Amino acid sequence: MKTFFISILFLLFTNTSFSQSKKEVKKHKIKASAVSVVENGKTINESKTIFDANGNEIETTDYTKDGSIKAIHKIKYNKEGDEIEDEQYDASNKLIEKKITKYNLSNDKLEENYFDASGKLTKKHLYTYDSKGLKIERKTLDAEGKITSVKKYVYITK
Repeated sequence: MKTFFISILFLLFTNTSFSQSKKEVKKHKIKASAVSVVENGKTINESKTIFDANGNEIETTDYTKDGSIKAIHKIKYNKEGDEIEDEQYDASNKLIEKKITKYNLSNDKLEENYFDASGKLTKKHLYTYDSKGLKIERKTLDAEGKITSVKKYVYITK
């Protein structure tokens, strides 16, 4: 069990440590990347990502352990490079969920609205910032506008 746990930690660390920053993707003109893992001598694809010329992820495909498509995300950005739309599709390329993100004039994320395939709002995240522009709170609301959770952000400066 201990070996299994250490193996999982190793896989998580290696997958996150080798991902490229947006800056590096743009600098090296990377058009796509893939993540795979070798388990018991078998190569398993985990994900594939396609980038635009600015280094933004415009499509990400996640795979199941058997290699079939789990989900596809198609992402759009505003002229400042902020994500404004994320559409999630299933293996049949059927829309499952759409997330629309709105920003204030300082390009701080104000809200994320989640919609089902029929366009019905399912949940919403609202963000609050302090006078320094630091994010201090994220409220999650259900489709009826009822607060279901509040996440607080605290910063230590001393």
